[in-house]
Amino acid sequence: MAWRRVVLEIGMGTDIRGGDATKAAVRALKDALWRNSLTVAPALGQSSDAMRVEVRIGAPRPETVDRDAVLAVLPHGTGTVEVMAGGLEIPNDAGDDVTVMAHAAAAVYLDLDEGARA
Repeated sequence: MAWRRVVLEIGMGTDIRGGDATKAAVRALKDALWRNSLTVAPALGQSSDAMRVEVRIGAPRPETVDRDAVLAVLPHGTGTVEVMAGGLEIPNDAGDDVTVMAHAAAAVYLDLDEGARA
């Protein structure tokens, strides 16, 4: 058995007012996940909770992103969250607020037989 990536989902999220990188990151992960219904695990005879999900977030000020809040978005399986510098921060005309944009990539892994193809 070996952990093999079977799905890669990507998304984008924003916090229009307030500059909250966590809010933008959570929305980015939801954007990546919410338009899909993964049936690959059951199709391969596994539970959806057998999935391992590696989440990568690109956001301005990555140190401000609450990783636990992002991880709480996952509906199945177990996961990890890595946050790195990325996304955008766009100041308003008055210079007293920003719009924050974050990007998410969620790689889904299953423990499969060496010869299995997903």
